[in-house]
Amino acid sequence: MPRGMARRPALTPAPGLFEAHARRTGDVPLAERVRPGRLIDVAGHEKLVGQAGPLSRFLAAGRLPSLVLWGPPGSGKTTLAHVLASCVRATFVAFSAVLGGIADVRAIVEAARSRRATGHGITVLFVDESHRFNKAQQDAFLPHVEDGAITLIGATTENPSFALNAALLSRCQVYRLEAHADESLVSVMRRAIAHPDGLAGRVSADDEALAALASMARGDARRALNLLELAAQEAEKCGRSAIDRELATSLAGHASLLYDKSGEEHYNVVSAFIKSMRGSDPDAAVYWMMRLLEAGDDPLFVLRRMLIFASEDIGNADPRALELTVAADASFRRLGLPEGLYPMAQAALYLACAPKSNAANLAWHRAKERIAETGALPVPMHLRNAPTQLMRDEGYGQGYRYAHDEVGGYARGATYLPEALAGERYYVPTARGLEAKIGEWLRKLRGDTEEP
Repeated sequence: MPRGMARRPALTPAPGLFEAHARRTGDVPLAERVRPGRLIDVAGHEKLVGQAGPLSRFLAAGRLPSLVLWGPPGSGKTTLAHVLASCVRATFVAFSAVLGGIADVRAIVEAARSRRATGHGITVLFVDESHRFNKAQQDAFLPHVEDGAITLIGATTENPSFALNAALLSRCQVYRLEAHADESLVSVMRRAIAHPDGLAGRVSADDEALAALASMARGDARRALNLLELAAQEAEKCGRSAIDRELATSLAGHASLLYDKSGEEHYNVVSAFIKSMRGSDPDAAVYWMMRLLEAGDDPLFVLRRMLIFASEDIGNADPRALELTVAADASFRRLGLPEGLYPMAQAALYLACAPKSNAANLAWHRAKERIAETGALPVPMHLRNAPTQLMRDEGYGQGYRYAHDEVGGYARGATYLPEALAGERYYVPTARGLEAKIGEWLRKLRGDTEEP
């Protein structure tokens, strides 16, 4: 091969007549037909692949480190992996983190070492969905990544620090790919319209149509191209040669939220929901709640989070918060969707607007910590149950003061903690909501002269 020519990534053999025909006739999805083969054609990610980007600097030096591409679906992880391998004239080998076993690892490594020994260059091992990479697979690849037999490129939608072990992660550069901006998606679609394997000669699209499709794609280039291809098919059915805004917006039903109910984005949205309620922002709270529900999350999961929040973050500052949330949970179980959204929204708004206190949360954590420190301290004799004469003779229950017989229903000076912990305070009411009155009442009973 002449110097300077890029080698075709060796994922599959060169297409035969049938495959070439399929590519021309559009049986292959548009996103695959127009996948960029050069770095200059990669849309977006200027910070990574621009002239001053770290990946561009590696390529300029003629090398490619092992790396992990982390970003949402459709952000270009697979495309970038192909292009990077092509730029360093590497053999591209895909490995399934779901289906691949240790025998496959050995075969890949053996072939990679053979290529390098015979002067056929490096091997890029591409692991899509690398968050599914199990420990045995990671351990098997680790020494071969370390000694350079293979260059690993992982692609994941989830935080790699949760999925990859520290040893493998320390040998990889991690690069975060953001979702495409609408302008980037418009550029991707324009390229597809002009591409000879894309829609060239079939349809055109005006700026407003492309902007509408980009907005529906929500940062996902694959979705943008799928919507574009669908719009082209609809235009052809109607005998039209152009896609306009009206046709583009008619496809809105085909767009759905980018979301993985078991992935990082799920936890990001849940976190935003909880923090909005804690921050007393009802508008943000109901927005994030609807984001969860519109993306397909189980409403009972959302209600469970609100039940936890009602005690953890509000507690006795407004005990009605828990009552109302329990009622919302019961109402939803009777109503279902969509009517059940009314009590859910009511509860989320109430929780956001209620006075906040984490005193109940802190109280049980403090008590738990003291138990861990002190162990099972003996129950004071005056608090022990004395159902038998023998136990009474041993002093069980002696000295107990029945609060209802005391002035004001309170046995002033009586203690109820183990002797070693007498006087400790675990519950410290805040000065917010009903807890302000609770705190005042407790100080009065105890004879405290100062507020905590």
